[in-house]
Amino acid sequence: MSALRVGLGVDVHPFSEDPGRRCILGGVTFAGERGLGGHSDADVIAHAVADAIAGAAGLGDIGEHFPDSDPRWKGASSLLLLTEMVGRAKDAGWRLINADCTLVAEKPHVASQRARMSAALSDSAGAPVHVKATRPEGLGALGRVEGVACLAVALLEARDGNNPDIGP
Repeated sequence: MSALRVGLGVDVHPFSEDPGRRCILGGVTFAGERGLGGHSDADVIAHAVADAIAGAAGLGDIGEHFPDSDPRWKGASSLLLLTEMVGRAKDAGWRLINADCTLVAEKPHVASQRARMSAALSDSAGAPVHVKATRPEGLGALGRVEGVACLAVALLEARDGNNPDIGP
């Protein structure tokens, strides 16, 4: 058995009807853009990366760790949730090597902020996180600008070189 694990994370959030809701993607606030609906700050990118880490570490999904029924996570920074998930993976014997993600959205346009987003996510995760984006080209709910989605993959390595699932 390999001491490496790959996890896939996917998250989708609709745009909020609350005009005061901030739009936060990859830890960066996009002024003048509609915010996303959700229990925390609804950072779909940080959520997808955290979910990929949870999956690779065999820890379920972020909904199990940060349920929207728990008031502690109301309005929480998704970068904090990401850092917390990395810590939980570490406690389970895993270390994040890197993560890669792709935002799927017509709006907002994120190209000018990708470096800042990658830096914020990498800082929170303690490992490189690369951010890309693509447009749905008008297709479906995302193409109608009803929300955004993100797909992420994370590579984890057993901290001691052994797979924690099977022992030394």
